[in-house]
Amino acid sequence: MASQSNKPQSVYDFTVKDAKGKDVDLSIYKGKVLIIVNVASQCGLTNSNYTDMTELYRKYKDKGLEILAFPCNQFGGQEPGSIEDIQQMVCTRFKAEYPIFDKVDVNGDNAAPLYKFLKSSKGGFFGDGIKWNFSKFLIDKEGNVVDRYSPTTSPASMEKDIKKLLGIA
Repeated sequence: MASQSNKPQSVYDFTVKDAKGKDVDLSIYKGKVLIIVNVASQCGLTNSNYTDMTELYRKYKDKGLEILAFPCNQFGGQEPGSIEDIQQMVCTRFKAEYPIFDKVDVNGDNAAPLYKFLKSSKGGFFGDGIKWNFSKFLIDKEGNVVDRYSPTTSPASMEKDIKKLLGIA
């Protein structure tokens, strides 16, 4: 074991900031199936994605699903608001009960380490970079990246894969 590098092995090896700037060790989600998604409030995909994610969360949160939403303003400046504004919109307009984390960059030199790991684990159809808001990563109960879904893939269409990982297929 001593010869192994400190290279992250799963999403559980990361600590991120919550909406209040506090550290959250992602190992608290061990044993859960996760959807990790970069979100934006002013995107053409906002309504459908948040609506579907809220429905999936309501349906499967008690069976072990968690959705981790990371606001990002890198695509068309479509998430310009403060984290407080974002949370207010998501919780009021979409009745989201899942956590909204602090704003992150998902691409470039300042990309969050979690997103560097996600992209290296599952490259996209046109390379590793995140192409737009609402790129989704599906994570199994052991913290492994199982699949990556494009921004235009509806969260509802991920349900079969989610149920399989939850063991209720």
